[in-house]
Amino acid sequence: MESKNNWKAWLYLAPVLILLAVFTFYPIISTIYVSFLKNYSYTTGTHKGFTFDNYVAVLTPYSSLGGAMFNRVMKTALPNTLLITIITVPLSIIFSLLIALGLNSIKILKKFFQTVFFMPYVTNAIAIGMVFSVIFSTDYGVFNNIIGAQNLAWIFKTPQSEAVSYWRALFAICFYIIWHSLPYKILIFLGGLQNIDAQYYDAAKIDGAPKWKTALKITVPLLSPQILYMMITSFIGAFKEYNSVIGLFGKSGGNFDINTGPKSMETMVFFIYDQVAKNNVQYASAASVFLLIIILLFTLLQSKVAKKRVHY
Repeated sequence: MESKNNWKAWLYLAPVLILLAVFTFYPIISTIYVSFLKNYSYTTGTHKGFTFDNYVAVLTPYSSLGGAMFNRVMKTALPNTLLITIITVPLSIIFSLLIALGLNSIKILKKFFQTVFFMPYVTNAIAIGMVFSVIFSTDYGVFNNIIGAQNLAWIFKTPQSEAVSYWRALFAICFYIIWHSLPYKILIFLGGLQNIDAQYYDAAKIDGAPKWKTALKITVPLLSPQILYMMITSFIGAFKEYNSVIGLFGKSGGNFDINTGPKSMETMVFFIYDQVAKNNVQYASAASVFLLIIILLFTLLQSKVAKKRVHY
């Protein structure tokens, strides 16, 4: 009977396993394989043997392999990705938790405010990026009007403005990413808050604990599973950031000066898509494998830390 049920289980799982094999496992294996091919042609499938030059060209800042344009990973794409991740992940989690706490305490029009905060999540990311490019516009941007600045370039340079600063561009893209990532995190935290037993808060009130101490000693520890989940998914999402760059800066990823020369806001995934578009699939594959390793290391590190910090 046990053997019979085992075959039934595999039969039920077969459709999902087939889809995973075709659309997940095969592309990963194929990408790793292509990353070691020399002069690989995507259209004909031909190559000139196996090599490590693809990784050297992509990961060495001053490599002459593949031309100077391929040095962008270590000089631009990876630093941008790391900066975006370090800035946006903790700030988005903190802001979403504070907003979730506020929404959870609202009694009147609670569902209305929850719907308002969730709307950006179901809105097209590229469309939102275009709106934000208008908000940070040099001539008639809302942000410049708010801070009282004139001809301050955030994204694109105009004849009347100075050159776009790298740090202003970084602020604009981080602002957009944090804003766009809040709704989903707020929803997860609201679900976690509603599952916390009220007796913990009643005990804190009896002891006369202030609200900030109640939040730190009760709410945050009991939300640690949700915080861990949001940290892992947020890190993965930040390392895969692409839509925000396209939405704000267009296909070029921006082009502005920082100290010694031109620099863009391209990320790792932006670089990968750019190389695929230029039929440099072997370089895109090498960068993809490198990105996969980084994400795996960060995920394993967070999971290890979570064993001591997460309370279930």
